[in-house]
Amino acid sequence: MSRAISFRPFLHHPHPINAPRLLVKMSAVSTISNLGKAVESLAVKPPAHPTYDLKGVIHLALSEDAGDRGDVTCKATIPVDMEVEAHFLAKEDGIIAGIALAEMIFDEVDPTLEVEWSRKDGDKVHKGLQFGKVHGNAHSIIVAERVVLNFMQRMSGIATLTKAMADAANPAYILETRKTAPGLRLVDKWAVLIGGGRNHRMGLFDMVMIKDNHISTAGGVSEALKSVDQYLEQNSLQMGVEIETRTLEEVHEVLQFASKTKTSLTRIMLDNMIVPLPNGDIDVSMLKEAVDLIGGRFETEASGNVTLETVHKIGQTGVTYISSGALTHSVKALDISLKIDTELALEVGRRTKRA
Repeated sequence: MSRAISFRPFLHHPHPINAPRLLVKMSAVSTISNLGKAVESLAVKPPAHPTYDLKGVIHLALSEDAGDRGDVTCKATIPVDMEVEAHFLAKEDGIIAGIALAEMIFDEVDPTLEVEWSRKDGDKVHKGLQFGKVHGNAHSIIVAERVVLNFMQRMSGIATLTKAMADAANPAYILETRKTAPGLRLVDKWAVLIGGGRNHRMGLFDMVMIKDNHISTAGGVSEALKSVDQYLEQNSLQMGVEIETRTLEEVHEVLQFASKTKTSLTRIMLDNMIVPLPNGDIDVSMLKEAVDLIGGRFETEASGNVTLETVHKIGQTGVTYISSGALTHSVKALDISLKIDTELALEVGRRTKRA
């Protein structure tokens, strides 16, 4: 016998919904398909997506935590009407991200919670800094705590690495890839924007990206490009078109095709043209030769062997973009906590060198 799954067992409203608000909250974003004016107050707006529902993602995260009973520990230890104040504490240096999303989560759990921040998305935080606080029902705060921190720690880790790589890559722009956590595509890409990077395609629907398997199946570089041009024309579509090249010969073939045919091609990916050397350095001569061959006729994107240590040298070749899957697939979370007893938390943090 099937049973409908409820996404709201975690909600708890100990006070009237129309209770007075003591602090001004940021506008919360409900969905990506219908943002309207809700994102106007955000420091960094989330990327667009035609079907992604941020509220649905929040529901799922809270529901998997609450299960079918809710927080049994809170119910067993804390009076239902108790109010507390909890403080956000950075336990290491980095770029903070996920504040706007945290607002959404708190609002979903309990709209009467009062949240105040001293930092905004994209700001630097340092170890030991108290950068925000939430006041209200203790049950609601503790129910929201872990979900808020899970999102903020991941997003802040992505933003911190992105900021470092974007600064080092200049004048090239740093991009992420589709190597994101399943179900968190938009959240991960939002964190990249907060960190000062730019977004690559959101998914399979918003850009034509001709990769090696497409080329092999289509019968070659020219055949793949010709097919894409025909498809876009037949379907009256206009969007970015990128093709992956792995050798200088493939770059020449792309350029030869483009010189003879009106094409929708906008960007050429130069894949694995960065060669690691035994001494830990990299050889970018092949990449630079490819960039020079293209000569600004198309955007260029370097991919492969991109790290924080190599990205500066890659950025000096004249390439337009540098993409790195590591921004999202190997993220190191930034250590953040939410504590009711802040003094004790700081004392413990100093003892363990984490505050």
